[in-house]
Amino acid sequence: MRDPSTMLPGVVAVALFAILAVVFLGASFGDAGGFGAGANITASIGYAMFNIGNVGGDALVQSEGFLVAFEIIDLVLVAALVGAVMLASRDDGEDSESGTPSAVMADGGRNAGGDEE
Repeated sequence: MRDPSTMLPGVVAVALFAILAVVFLGASFGDAGGFGAGANITASIGYAMFNIGNVGGDALVQSEGFLVAFEIIDLVLVAALVGAVMLASRDDGEDSESGTPSAVMADGGRNAGGDEE
């Protein structure tokens, strides 16, 4: 609090919090609109994804808007899985281009050929 360079960002943060609190507390939201009883959202997404009609006679909802979110989540999860596999893969100690060992030498690089002196 004594340093003037950190006081201005603090005052701005408190003012922004106050403004947002007034906006959110003063906002009025309408009644919650849900899906009808027995609506099968998962089947609706599947039917919309493969562009087929209602096969099972389920109560479907308009689900084309869900497809974009579904595909974005799919891509993020696949990227996370690939990243986890890449991070977890064991390095075999060889340089992938030349096939030579890429270990760090403990002698400071003096024994570059790998043979003993």
